[in-house]
Amino acid sequence: MNIVILAAGQGKRMKSALPKVLQTLAGKPLLQHVLSTALSLQGKQVKTGPIVVVGHGAADVKEFLALASKEDPSYNKVLTALQAEQKGTGHALLQALPKLDVQAPTLVLYGDVPLTSKKTLAKLAKLADGVHGQDSALALLTQNFANPTGYGRIVRDADGSVREIVEEKDATPAQKRIPEINTGIMVLPTNALKKWLKALRANNAQGEYYLTDVIAMAVKEGVPIRTTQADDEFEVIGVNSREQLASLERVHQLQIAKQLMDDGVSLADPIRIDVRGTLECGTDVFIDVGCVFEGCVSLDSGTKLGPYCFIRNSVIGQNVTIHAFSHVDGAKVGKQSLIGPYARLRPGADLANDVHIGNFVEVKNSKIAANSKANHLSYVGDSIVGSRVNIGAGTITCNYDGVNKHQTIIEDDVFIGSDTQLVAPVRVGRGATLGAGTTLTKDAPANQLTVSRTKQISLQWQRPVKAEKKVAIKKTVTKKSAKGKQ
Repeated sequence: MNIVILAAGQGKRMKSALPKVLQTLAGKPLLQHVLSTALSLQGKQVKTGPIVVVGHGAADVKEFLALASKEDPSYNKVLTALQAEQKGTGHALLQALPKLDVQAPTLVLYGDVPLTSKKTLAKLAKLADGVHGQDSALALLTQNFANPTGYGRIVRDADGSVREIVEEKDATPAQKRIPEINTGIMVLPTNALKKWLKALRANNAQGEYYLTDVIAMAVKEGVPIRTTQADDEFEVIGVNSREQLASLERVHQLQIAKQLMDDGVSLADPIRIDVRGTLECGTDVFIDVGCVFEGCVSLDSGTKLGPYCFIRNSVIGQNVTIHAFSHVDGAKVGKQSLIGPYARLRPGADLANDVHIGNFVEVKNSKIAANSKANHLSYVGDSIVGSRVNIGAGTITCNYDGVNKHQTIIEDDVFIGSDTQLVAPVRVGRGATLGAGTTLTKDAPANQLTVSRTKQISLQWQRPVKAEKKVAIKKTVTKKSAKGKQ
């Protein structure tokens, strides 16, 4: 099956320099949602993938496709066709015509209609197949809307068969009352499509070449026209404004939330969660309000997230607790660990089981072994930390000399006192203790106390007293008194 995605429109109502199809929904461009569904429909065996008709912002769309292909090789199959002037949907599809396989039907999708399901499209494609020896049909995806304003209407004959599609600007008052609308998504017999597209005329209020006009041509030629509808209205909703985008975002997030709950996840409030990528959860996971997930995130069974946590591209083990306002990015967290509140795990943070990272602690590019703790106000960067290590409040690994990063190694069973600076590269031996306030510039031997302090002294002295400010008094002379002096 040919798949053509119309993505050439400007989207003036978005009021953005970014092409409409590159506006994001759930962290991905609208076009990426459509392409993901299209690629899944075609399967891996297809050599040529969907054809994207580009126009406004074509360079940006092509750049997106090039970047996407680096992450997902299936995007290498995607072709593009240029609609240099935007003269309507029929004109857009005409630009893709030379790249279509005439022996296969053509499915038309839209780059700004992101949530049409694979199930719905497969059902539509099946309707276009020849049934009981009949020739291939034209299949339309329609929908009944309580408020159909803005959409083309499906006009049917008395026997219920489709006669034509009338755009709203060309519709009569009676036709505007028809609740069944055209979604624009259709499957067409490609051989006939070639002829129909070339016969289109721009005799309408918009002065455009409407793809919908081929319906009347199909009727005239006796081509069967079959219709079906999506299970959910949101599947056929397009995005034309930021308000519509925000509305669809919440609808989509609620669908994600429902699926998570069906899979055994507890959500404090299903309408206050944002998944901008993929989120895989085990059973009995609890997610409090306001949490945001980006990229690929995995939460194992029994994990609990406090409110307003941000998790990106991370793997969280079983029975982990992440307290409120924690930021986890590119990290691995072992089972039964405690994180936060207000903790930050940066890329390369790799925590083993039962590790405690407390409030205002930052870990970056470091491995921390089991049962170690950094509970308050510390920075651990470019380090290897052993098991059962206690890192006191205010500890800093000084890993950057202004040019290069250096590594700190802290072996098992080390106790590091508060307000300690470890100037890398440096090693702290097994079982060592660093006294509070130590600045470590050389390796600390195992099983010894290492202290770096000046001798404490007490002196008699007088604390300075703030001098009193003298207020200047300005004398004023009235005109009357001045005359008296004269």
